[in-house]
Amino acid sequence: MRKAKVARKTRETAITVEVALDRPRAGKANTGVGFLDHMLDLLARHGGLGLTVQAKGDAHVDDHHVVEDVGIVLGQALKKALGKKEGIARYGWAVVPMDEALVMCAVDLGGRPYLSYELSLPAKRVKQFDTELVEEFFRALVNAAGMNVHLRQLAGRNTHHVIEAAFKAFARALGQAVEVPGRVKGVPSTKGVL
Repeated sequence: MRKAKVARKTRETAITVEVALDRPRAGKANTGVGFLDHMLDLLARHGGLGLTVQAKGDAHVDDHHVVEDVGIVLGQALKKALGKKEGIARYGWAVVPMDEALVMCAVDLGGRPYLSYELSLPAKRVKQFDTELVEEFFRALVNAAGMNVHLRQLAGRNTHHVIEAAFKAFARALGQAVEVPGRVKGVPSTKGVL
C-alpha cells in the first residue's frame, strides 16, 4: 500500500500528515484554521485519498505559518507515499464548477516543481481566512512534492466558490495522477526515473 506519515516541528508550527493513496476515506483535518480544514476535507474526498492532518501553530501571529507548513508537510507525505512512482498515471486534469465559478487544474507528478496560479480572488478574506494564503499553500505543496500544477480560474465572482472549485479541481487531478491504471509498467518517463 502506498502510504506515508510525515511530521515536522518548528518554533512556529507542529504538523503531522498521514496520506494513504490506495485507501480512500473521509478526510480528517484539525489545523486550527477552519477554512483550511474544510478545503483539506474536500481534497481527501474528491481526490479519493486517505488524509489525516494535525497541526498547531502560532495563531496569535496569524494563520500564514500553519497554512504554508501544512502545504509543505502534505507535499512531503505525497512524495514519500508515491515512492518510485512506478505504474502511476503521472498526469491528471479536471475542470470543476462551483455555482458561477469554474476552475481548471492540471497536474504532472514528474518531479519538477512548478506552480502556475491564476486565480482572481475578489475578497481578501473568507470569514477570518486570508485568501492570499491559498497561493502560499499550493506553492509550498508543489515545491515539497516536486509536482507541476496549473490552476486557472475560467469563471467566478464569489471568492469562496472559486477557492472551493480550485481545491476540488486539484483533488480530482491529483486523484487521476496517482492512479495505477495497469497499462504502463515501470516509471512513466522516457528517462526511466521521475
